[in-house]
Amino acid sequence: MTSDLRLAFEHPEARAAATGPDRPHDRISLRDHVVEVEIGAFQPERGTTQRLCFNVVVEVRPHAADLGDDVDRILSYDRITEAIASELDAERLNLLETLAERVAERILTEPLALRCFVRIEKLDRGPGALGVEIVRSSQGVPRLAEESSAPRPLVVHLSNAALGASDLTAWIDRIAARGPAVLTVGLPDERPIQAANPAVQRRIDLLSIEQNAWALAGRDPRCVVVDTRTELDWAMRHDQLTVWAPSKLVLDATHPPTAPLTDGPALSRWFAELMRARQVLELGTERPGAVGLDADDLP
Repeated sequence: MTSDLRLAFEHPEARAAATGPDRPHDRISLRDHVVEVEIGAFQPERGTTQRLCFNVVVEVRPHAADLGDDVDRILSYDRITEAIASELDAERLNLLETLAERVAERILTEPLALRCFVRIEKLDRGPGALGVEIVRSSQGVPRLAEESSAPRPLVVHLSNAALGASDLTAWIDRIAARGPAVLTVGLPDERPIQAANPAVQRRIDLLSIEQNAWALAGRDPRCVVVDTRTELDWAMRHDQLTVWAPSKLVLDATHPPTAPLTDGPALSRWFAELMRARQVLELGTERPGAVGLDADDLP
C-alpha cells in the first residue's frame, strides 16, 4: 500500500515504468509545461485565466537500429506541445478530465505512440496543486477525423421580418432541399432586460436569442434547436435542418465573437466560420450590402 501511495504521486515516468511490460518501451516526456488559460466549471473561473501544469509521458514503438539522426523518424516533443495547444484552442472546457482525454487521444493518433500518461494540475485554485492523471493506450482509440471530412453546412440567418413572414415555410422548404443547413436568428424586436454588468447582459442577450430560436421551432417542426457541436455535427452528417442556440458555443469559445450580440448577422457569420460553412445567406434583412433574398431567389 505504501508503495502504491508513493507511486501515485510520482511523476508519470515512474508510473509508466512501474506498469510497463517486462521489456520496457522507450519513452519521451514533457515536464512542468505551464500554460495560462481560461478553464473551469465554476462561475468565478469564467472571464479569467489560471495556470495549468502539464506532465506527459508517451511510450513509443521501438525505433529502427539506425535512425540516421533524422527527426522525421521519431515522435517529436513538439507533437506533445502541439496536442496541448490544439485542444486548448479548440474550445473553452469545464473539466480537466475532458482536456486530459482529448490531449491523450490526439497524441495517440501518432503512429509511433503506444501509451500516453497525462497529468494536468491547476496551480491557482488552492494552497496546493489540484489535478487529474490518466493513462490511455493506442489500442481501441478512435482516430481523430480529418478537418476536411467534417460536414460543411449552409448557414442561413433569418431576420425578425423573415420569422414573421407569411412565406417562411416556403423559405424553409428551399433551405431544407439544399442539404445540411443551420438556421440562425438574432435578438427579438422587444429589447431584453437591461443589466449594468456586461457579463450578465451577455447572458441575457444569449438567452433572448435562444427564445427567438425556440419561437422559430414552434413555427415548423423541422426546425430542431441544438446547442452543442456534437449535435450540430450529427445533424450535418444526416442532412438535417437545425436552429442554432448560441449560448454554449459562444461562452465556451476560445475566440468569441467580437461584434455585439445585437448584430445578429455578424454572430451568424462568426458561427459560419466556426462550422466551416460552405455558404452563408441572410434572409429578410435590410442591412446594406447583405444578401436579402425571398423564397423564389434562394439559390
